[in-house]
Amino acid sequence: MRAIDEPARVTALLGPTNTGKTYAAVQRMLAHESGMIGFPLRLLARENYDRIVAVKGPGAVALVTGEEKLIPPRARYFVCTTESMPLDRPVAFLAVDEVQMAADPERGHIVTNRLLHARGRHETMFLGAETIRPLLRQLAPEAVVEDRPRFSRLDYSGYRKVTRLPPRSAVVAFSAGEVYRLAELVRRQRGGTAVVLGALSPRARNAQVGMYQAGEVDYLVATDAIGMGLNMDVRHVAFSALDKFDGRRMRRLAAAEVGQIAGRAGRHVADGTFGVTAEQRPMDERIVARVEDHRFEPLQTVFWRNDDLDFSSVEALLASLGRPPPLPFLVPGRDGEDQQALAVLARDAEVRTAAAGPERVAMLWEVCQVPDFRKTLTDAHAHLLARIYRYLVDCNGRLPEDWVARQVGRLERTDGDIDTLMARIAGVRTWTYIAYRAAWLDDAAGWQERTRRLEDLLSDALHERLTQRFVDRRTAVLAKRLREGGDLMGAVARDGSVFLEGETVGRLDGFRYTAAQAERGGRPLALATQRVLRQEAARRVDALAAASDDSFALDAGGQVLWNDEPVARLTAGATALSPEIRILPSDREE
Repeated sequence: MRAIDEPARVTALLGPTNTGKTYAAVQRMLAHESGMIGFPLRLLARENYDRIVAVKGPGAVALVTGEEKLIPPRARYFVCTTESMPLDRPVAFLAVDEVQMAADPERGHIVTNRLLHARGRHETMFLGAETIRPLLRQLAPEAVVEDRPRFSRLDYSGYRKVTRLPPRSAVVAFSAGEVYRLAELVRRQRGGTAVVLGALSPRARNAQVGMYQAGEVDYLVATDAIGMGLNMDVRHVAFSALDKFDGRRMRRLAAAEVGQIAGRAGRHVADGTFGVTAEQRPMDERIVARVEDHRFEPLQTVFWRNDDLDFSSVEALLASLGRPPPLPFLVPGRDGEDQQALAVLARDAEVRTAAAGPERVAMLWEVCQVPDFRKTLTDAHAHLLARIYRYLVDCNGRLPEDWVARQVGRLERTDGDIDTLMARIAGVRTWTYIAYRAAWLDDAAGWQERTRRLEDLLSDALHERLTQRFVDRRTAVLAKRLREGGDLMGAVARDGSVFLEGETVGRLDGFRYTAAQAERGGRPLALATQRVLRQEAARRVDALAAASDDSFALDAGGQVLWNDEPVARLTAGATALSPEIRILPSDREE
């Protein structure tokens, strides 16, 4: 994709989060007659695709990801995931976002390939962190580096309990179980939280983020999935842990990783803070200094995988994938899912027999690239790939319609809990990917539409389950009104129901108060409720003192009833004929 007649301008915009790098690249792209930009996540590609469509119209913009290929006949701008960039299509402008991900052991080789080989005819732009600078001189020596300072300050604020975090906080955890535990705690104390996990579909994730952005909840509990590209009104990022499992082992977060996640706090010119919470000990002062000053260790190596593949045989393909890097700063990464799948299928005698000749080997490699979105790391995915390959070989390159229908049909259910729905969405994403291999299906467009609708249906159900579990709508509404200033209006109905701003918060029987749901809403709502109850208790004391004798009664258990509500109990006195009266305990006694 290099220019033929004139040298192409290559620019690298380097800097921390919140520097406007992506915005600048999109604006530059739209100034050209054609362009392509690669993002590290499908979510980011979709988000920027929507923005560019709003400017240029749907007919001018294509979306190309592993699971979606929306390519209008006259598309001029291609918004892609980095893996899916159609580099055989010449464009005037080309950009790649988050190029420091070349140091990622699993996907870094793709970014390295783009740095080495992807160029626009007139202009190329690489966006990323300062840590890539030394290697960028090796990977793209023609690049002119532009430093991008952060628009706002980022300061460390130390430790805070989860229940004392300020509004507009994001709590970061590194496992789904820990996200759920913290989200439950925030729900009990603050009324609710949005939840963001890497396994959420873009639609479900956008719905959760939208709930947070709209102010329906003031907190977000997430994995480190928020560290890349989710632009939200977050003022504080709280780390519940500083260790994560990276797929192979537990390890400490590097300072640059802490900075990437903490940088979600404070957007544009609004300053942000970061700190620790839950059981995490205070952050090391050296890490704090690096994050606040945006000074991180430069990368020494990036990952590489040979892309000049030999399809003469399965053995030759495996050997070419394992070819050693040509330069010392390029290192082999972990075997990708596609490479692992190939190694498994190569041991299947039936598959090896079928993979005779370059064309069949190339087909096998294409099948191996079908992603395992469930991340189960079991033989189930390899078994699926083997069946797909055998069908393609036996059925002239096509998958049987009835078999595909059965596989997709098993996923067309919206019952189940959060984890069940996420697993179904992962399954649907695999079939969406397959549906966009148009040569494999007789009615590829029909299957693309069916799997898209199914993912939307399951995503909406997942958003609903997340909201049901982690948002107490009543308490969230009350907490929001309290934050907006002024006192909450409250009252006690004739039947004893206690209201704040029209929302039932509990019941007052005599002088005994019972909350509708214990431990919800935290101290501000508790204080507002106490104020209402004090006023009502004072009124009831006056009414009781002035009450006539016939408004009192004694039940079989020795309780004194006033207007049929227990207020006191008879207890033994000095003699049988002179019992004492004990007021029933109440947190309203003053």
